[in-house]
Amino acid sequence: MIRHTRVLVAGLLATVLIGVTACTSSSDDKDAAGGKALDKVTYLTAFGVAGRDAFAYVAQEKGYFKDAGIDVDIQLGKASGENVKQVVAGKAQFSNLDLVGGWILEGTTPEYKDQFRAIAAIHQQSLVAIITLEGSKITTPKDLAGKKIGAATASVNQLLFPAYAQLAGVDPKSVTWVNTQPAQVASLLASGQVDAVSTFLISKGGIEKAAGKKAVVLPYNTYMSDLFGNGIIASNKIIQENPDLCRRMRDALMKGLQYTIDHPDEAAAILHKAQPTADVAAAKGEITSMTPYVPAQSGGPLGSMDEARVAKALAILQGSGLLKLPLTPESVVDFDLTPKA
Repeated sequence: MIRHTRVLVAGLLATVLIGVTACTSSSDDKDAAGGKALDKVTYLTAFGVAGRDAFAYVAQEKGYFKDAGIDVDIQLGKASGENVKQVVAGKAQFSNLDLVGGWILEGTTPEYKDQFRAIAAIHQQSLVAIITLEGSKITTPKDLAGKKIGAATASVNQLLFPAYAQLAGVDPKSVTWVNTQPAQVASLLASGQVDAVSTFLISKGGIEKAAGKKAVVLPYNTYMSDLFGNGIIASNKIIQENPDLCRRMRDALMKGLQYTIDHPDEAAAILHKAQPTADVAAAKGEITSMTPYVPAQSGGPLGSMDEARVAKALAILQGSGLLKLPLTPESVVDFDLTPKA
């Protein structure tokens, strides 16, 4: 009898423990508010690990994704072309992306047309720039004539240069391009192999560190202020099937973005914690450099996109011969999903 009772009690305890274990193991996959299962998504950074992508890691560290009912797997992106490919194929649901690069890709590649749209802007202006070093005798765009410019192969930097050059009063054919991998752009300039590089203006700090000299920055947005920088994209499929998920993801990312620009030191440390190869000082420098370009020009909420400006941006690309297929603001941005006041 005693033995039977012990067996019965042991069985009951085992049942209780299994139940407790099951609740514990699945608790991370539950929405803290309603106990609902979290939506699992994959998010791609714009390119590798950089300060401009810190806001996604901040959103994860601070619990903004979980609060929104989303379990996010942040993966390192591989620039515009590959990121678009992954989103369109459904291998990733959301991506940080250079919007101009994405629109050029969509406007030249039939299989990508009408397959993805932006749901928020990260940078309200393009961050593409020409960067050189003090002492190079390059202080204006016209000084670029006859010079060598380094850039990542087939990058948006090179694609946009003819339009920038024409507006800035320099013959685009008067420069010589030196192609390299994205990670080697700074070293081309630091080693004196080129006179200038075309990269993102937030790279200024890293270039100065590599070269040991002050940098001179000639932003493309001086002449093309209607072009956007990075933004968040989603496939048209997920936008149509689950717009609520897109809104929750957008809001969590924007909350992370606001915290990042308000606390650059902490955001850089959070990025380093998640990705130890990220240099804290460099990440903070990128965050600080991009901050002036984050607030909406119209005074609207973070991430908002003005339809008239999108139309002007597309007109610039169309007029420069960078779009072979017709694009409209509504085909590249979902204005029902972009943040509203």
